[in-house]
Amino acid sequence: MGVIGVGNMGRHHARILSLLKDIELVGICDSNLTRGIEIASQYRTHFYENYEELLLQVDAVCIAVPTKLHHEVGVKCLEAGVHILIEKPIAASIAEAEYLVNLAAETGCILQVGHIERFNPAFRELSKVIQTEEILALEARRLSPYSNRANDVSVVLDLMIHDIDLLLELSGSSVVRLTASGSTCDDSGNLDYVTANLGFANGVVATLTASKVTHRKIRCLSAHCKKSLIETDFLKNEILVHRHQQDDGQLKEQPKTLYKQDGITEKVYTSNVEPIYAEIEHFVNCIKGGERPSVGGEQALKALRLASLIEQMALDGKIWHSPNGTEKIDSPTMSIL
Repeated sequence: MGVIGVGNMGRHHARILSLLKDIELVGICDSNLTRGIEIASQYRTHFYENYEELLLQVDAVCIAVPTKLHHEVGVKCLEAGVHILIEKPIAASIAEAEYLVNLAAETGCILQVGHIERFNPAFRELSKVIQTEEILALEARRLSPYSNRANDVSVVLDLMIHDIDLLLELSGSSVVRLTASGSTCDDSGNLDYVTANLGFANGVVATLTASKVTHRKIRCLSAHCKKSLIETDFLKNEILVHRHQQDDGQLKEQPKTLYKQDGITEKVYTSNVEPIYAEIEHFVNCIKGGERPSVGGEQALKALRLASLIEQMALDGKIWHSPNGTEKIDSPTMSIL
């Protein structure tokens, strides 16, 4: 295997591949010569100035280049018959994403997209806990201080798309109503703060907030359920389940106390597996076993379609709804008002 792009995320791909059993890290490629040689030396592998030369030596690659290059690099890899794990978002546009999905199907190559939160131990446990609950509403907040990374895309495609993917997975339904608004802090034209409100066909409602200009890092997802409130903190790898205290209907004499317990809070234990390790390990297992990745091109394309619509509405102030509640968010005929 190899890695194309060893910046903020790519260097972690190289690190994990150097640790995995039965995997040979053949080489890495990066446009920054100094950085590329440094990472190659650190993980005792070969540095390639041209990624097309690397493709001749590998079965699969992790792609962590800027979003605008996802389509170009992804196409070259798939045409070479190389399996790809490409960082999110899958591409810079819906058309480019569709092309990659179709090309992967034609070539028979695995296409996995780096929606890494799917492999977060906290989300995996949340998915289990929520199966016995009736969801009323979902609320996701993904806030960060300003940084110089990923400034080629808006906060929707950089941060919010993680939670878009998670909410689509948890709700198990199609979006039929959507509003969004946002703001930018500089002249780049890219949104830095966005809030979106979603309505799903099954009655679940959701709110997403993403920011690149908040002075504290927050990664939280709350599920408001009929009988509980489930709070997930992805940074602390922690899940808290709040429930009302059960009343057995029997009057009992209790000693006088100074406080009243109105509810019960349960803490769900999670593993300490590093999400990117689990993500890459899953990719490798899909290649070896011929299985479909849990976050393949189709799922990533669905998230990108919704993210693109949120971004468009936040920029121009328009709203979207499904006529008669029948049109899905990923329909090519979706209407915007």
